[in-house]
Amino acid sequence: MNYKILLLGSGELGKEFVIAAQRIGQTIIAVDSYENAPAMQVADGFEVINMLDGDALDRIVAKHQPDFIVPEIEAIRTERFYDYEKQGITVVPSAKAANFTMNRKAIRDLAAKELGLRTANYRYATTADELTKAVAEVGIPCVVKPLMSSSGKGQSTIKTESDIEKAWRYAVEGSRGDVVEVIVEAFVNFNSEITLLTVTQNGNPTLFCPPIGHRQERGDYQESWQPAQISDEALNEAKEMAAKVTEALGGAGLFGVEFFLTDEGVYFSELSPRPHDTGMVTLAGTQNFNEFELHLRAISSLPIFEITLEKAGASAVILASENSNHPTFSGLEKVAVLPKTDFRIFGKPSSRPFRRMGVVLVNDAAGKPIETIVEKAKAAARLITVNT
Repeated sequence: MNYKILLLGSGELGKEFVIAAQRIGQTIIAVDSYENAPAMQVADGFEVINMLDGDALDRIVAKHQPDFIVPEIEAIRTERFYDYEKQGITVVPSAKAANFTMNRKAIRDLAAKELGLRTANYRYATTADELTKAVAEVGIPCVVKPLMSSSGKGQSTIKTESDIEKAWRYAVEGSRGDVVEVIVEAFVNFNSEITLLTVTQNGNPTLFCPPIGHRQERGDYQESWQPAQISDEALNEAKEMAAKVTEALGGAGLFGVEFFLTDEGVYFSELSPRPHDTGMVTLAGTQNFNEFELHLRAISSLPIFEITLEKAGASAVILASENSNHPTFSGLEKVAVLPKTDFRIFGKPSSRPFRRMGVVLVNDAAGKPIETIVEKAKAAARLITVNT
């Protein structure tokens, strides 16, 4: 069993996926819009293209003739995926899943209108005037997001009418691709957020990882922890929703399904058809397989019997504060001496303010207070400085 995998997007999540794939003898071609991206540093080969250029995408698919196409980012000409499936190439998890989830409009309408999942009240807008109307309909406060973006880019909260114009400009600037449209969501008064990593398999049952809690700033995660505190009733509701939406999208692989936990119940928020950034906490050894190994095994039709919680753990991001084309790191030795603590430096060739450059991982025995573990991870991350 030796597959050739074309990885579209080569960031830190892609890097860990490549490592997992090569451990079981797979061949990976890493693709991104710039050279020396993290996954390229460990892959068998690489290509540098604009993945929104459909002709360029067609060219490298024809060149490499992969068995699998694995998307890692949103900004891809995903409508081409249907043609690749017709050619006999497996798109992960499926062409439908990749196409729908690269655009918040498609996945939100699927969840709310077709599947009847509980979501925030929402509208769409393609101009600043339409945004003003949409805000009036969903109410203030509300959240504005580009239909295509990642890592919180372009996302903001409108607290007064004076924020609307600024939110529109910021959303357009943060949008990926050529879609100039935003989703406006009523603010959900949630108690906490979770990511439910959901693994769909070929011919075997869908499995769920222990829930992951996370905290966001600027729309991007800062810390994540596993297991998250959640009632059995809420967890079962989240599992039912995740099973419905992943079944509707089809295919095998790992999905990161995000939920809000509220006094009224569980709200579906978003879905990624690939390993999730908050799931980097699984690199702390919290599960019998980390999320990247699960994604690879599901793709390869290696049966996964069970997913078990082995430890409690937390991750905390290492952020850059300045622009640099040659970032270096100090303080690693201070973290290296801490018990039950590890770190990953992603190897990004450049830095900018708030860019995620690495992550600190802490674990402890299952059942230990998760708040303490999170604080340890945050304190350790503060010991590392990204130098310009």
